[in-house]
Amino acid sequence: MKQDISVLGIDLAKNVFQIHGANAHGKRVLTKRVGRKELIELMSNFRPCIVGIEAGTGAHYWARLFGSMGHTVKMMAPQFVKPYVMSNKNDRNDAKGIAEAVTRPEMKFVPIKTVEQRDVLLLHRARELCVKNRTAQGNQIRGLLAEFGVIINKGLSEVRKLPEILDNVPKVYLQFSHP
Repeated sequence: MKQDISVLGIDLAKNVFQIHGANAHGKRVLTKRVGRKELIELMSNFRPCIVGIEAGTGAHYWARLFGSMGHTVKMMAPQFVKPYVMSNKNDRNDAKGIAEAVTRPEMKFVPIKTVEQRDVLLLHRARELCVKNRTAQGNQIRGLLAEFGVIINKGLSEVRKLPEILDNVPKVYLQFSHP
């Protein structure tokens, strides 16, 4: 049965994966739900075939792993797979839709990133989050001080002057007493 598989559609997840295998004529020859370790073992025992997966969290890892096992991995954006899911959305139907979509000649595929490309992207995203958090914190400080009548101009350079600004604020602004 494993020898007849020419296309595999895999619905990726964190721990449990759904596999749909089809022969060269598109007929289903395998439908299986497997765990992470079992998926790796199963894929290493299959003869090389076309493997379709949806782009998403962890997809590049799986694509590189399956590729290292000799499979031809093709990754697709989920919105391009959706029209091929014929029935109610569930893991089994998703895997079947992925297997169907990967065989379409006009399908648009997502390039599989190398580890180095993913590393650079990770660094950019981490930096972007740091900048976003820094901006949010600066805005929060400006908003809180505005409640005491202390106005700080926009910009990180202004927030960096905070110790100097607070030293020059009349103490009456910082009192908590009611009028």
